[in-house]
Amino acid sequence: MSSLPYAADPTGTPSGVAGNATPAFSPLYQQIKGLILQSLQQGEWKPGEAIPSEMELAARFRVSQGTVRKAIDELAAENLVMRRQGKGTFVATHAEQHVQYRFLKLLPDTGDARVEGPAQRTVIDCRRVRASADVARALALRSGDAVMQARRILSFAGVPTILEDIWLPGQAFKGLTADQLANYQGPTYAMFELDFGVRMVRAQEKIRAVLPDAEQAQLLQITVNTPLLSVERIAYTYNDVPMELRRGLYLTDTHHYRNELS
Repeated sequence: MSSLPYAADPTGTPSGVAGNATPAFSPLYQQIKGLILQSLQQGEWKPGEAIPSEMELAARFRVSQGTVRKAIDELAAENLVMRRQGKGTFVATHAEQHVQYRFLKLLPDTGDARVEGPAQRTVIDCRRVRASADVARALALRSGDAVMQARRILSFAGVPTILEDIWLPGQAFKGLTADQLANYQGPTYAMFELDFGVRMVRAQEKIRAVLPDAEQAQLLQITVNTPLLSVERIAYTYNDVPMELRRGLYLTDTHHYRNELS
């Protein structure tokens, strides 16, 4: 990672910059945050690994430790890194349980999702296709670009509960197979980290109530009159790069969709 384009004094104020700096200048800690994000995006520190200490980063960027600490505070608040008392700061990973539950929204009405255990995955299809216009738009690709498309059913206690269609950029997920999706024991996003070096850091979702078509009803073993929750998710990696479009149909007679607001 490169150092800042200008030197900074120990107080965290860029040297050689007039007091009436132009509004285009972002606060120094934001610039440090951006450089740390750049290293995360480039894979300098892998998910689960420790990043350098505040003192080391301060020396590296020629800024005060307080400036580095403020940058890391924001990264921790955004769940991009995790502070561990007495151990340091680590790159957040979907292998961590609390990170998993940021993205797991469908929970059983009775009991705990951890008691219920992971869903049983049945992958119907996983293949390389050309992106349609709407998929390309969601993933910031060009229409016709290569994407990996997968369809799978998630079941709990043998009951089909979720039907998902997933699209991923073909270049980043080249070689993804149905066996990988079906057999990885942990969260799918953890597999994306481990096998493809792609970490999802946030997502946007649209939710509406729908009725299934005949094919969807057959796959979920329900009638076409059964109400479902339709959830469309776009998941992003660092610097707001879209890396997944996921459309799910959720059966909610024994489960509910949970969202925590803060």
